[in-house]
Amino acid sequence: MKPLVTQKLDVLALPLQGIQLIEASAGTGKTWTLAALYVRLILGHGWQGQGLMPPQILVMTFTDAATAELRERIRTRLSQAATYFDLSAQGRDLPTSLKVDEFLEQLRDSFDEALWPRCALQLNCAAEWMDDAAIYT
Repeated sequence: MKPLVTQKLDVLALPLQGIQLIEASAGTGKTWTLAALYVRLILGHGWQGQGLMPPQILVMTFTDAATAELRERIRTRLSQAATYFDLSAQGRDLPTSLKVDEFLEQLRDSFDEALWPRCALQLNCAAEWMDDAAIYT
């Protein structure tokens, strides 16, 4: 049996095909990481082809409370990313209420500027579709 390989997680480079295991202690950013990976899946970042929509992405958690929290945190992250891509595409200033981190900056910059409006639309549609997301205990 092959031993588990542990390494620091690079959320922008993590392969989105196959099975990936993320194991971490409480308070280390698992929910943030899952939301970031979800955004990448919606946009189809890191592979050739179309992105996915919430019913096509399966997320498993350990408790009902974690399921509800994760659903809302992902919805919030999708909306935040959609706003960022949209305002960037329009060349508008970001409101002070929009907190943009390094992940979103690097993700946006990994797409051609001409694709930013499409990314914004796809992210916004996914945020609106989160009630049908496959997030289960």
